[in-house]
Amino acid sequence: MNEFWNPLILSVELASITATLLFALAIPIVFFLALFDYKGKFIIRSLITLPLVLPPSVLGYYLLLAFRPTGFAGETWAWLFNERLAFSFPGLVIASIIFSLPFMINPILSGIESLSKNLKDASFTLGKSKWQTYINVLLPSIKPSILTAVILSFAHTIGEFGVILMIGGNIPGKTRVASTAIYHQLEALNYEMADQYALILLAISLLILGIVYYLQKRIYAF
Repeated sequence: MNEFWNPLILSVELASITATLLFALAIPIVFFLALFDYKGKFIIRSLITLPLVLPPSVLGYYLLLAFRPTGFAGETWAWLFNERLAFSFPGLVIASIIFSLPFMINPILSGIESLSKNLKDASFTLGKSKWQTYINVLLPSIKPSILTAVILSFAHTIGEFGVILMIGGNIPGKTRVASTAIYHQLEALNYEMADQYALILLAISLLILGIVYYLQKRIYAF
């Protein structure tokens, strides 16, 4: 039974770590995107949004090149931690952060951009800095958007298959998450086990969609 639940537990662990690190990464990124005007901002936003339109196989291919032992990221990781990055759980986390970045950044950024400009102006008039305004005024005003971003990032990581398979492979207990477990069971013609994994992921996806729509309803209510 443990063998059955391991991929699901690993999926939840991967999604939780990814969503947490993404949120920590998104806070300073959104700050510089939302409160500063500079040339080339559209390039940064395009790079952040790129995983939404880039085929997973293309992104996975380039990440695999970077994560291989002779690649820059893989070589640096091996030098720092004496372990390979490709086909490892840390490699899955880094790949998931890159692939799910727009699902965290865009809802938070859109939430801030939808706020009245008077809110920022009033804070600046009271002598608050841009960072103080961002942390103490703007972010607390978009809690539903932040929750939506975290949930979408978690859900996207749970359901990802292409990049995960290319970067992590299908190593039991190490990189075999629920999505790759379905692929493994289908290859083994074990349709009953694949059905069980698929139904669990379907239930998780429906639950997450329900939460997202509920949060969106709250946003529009304001």
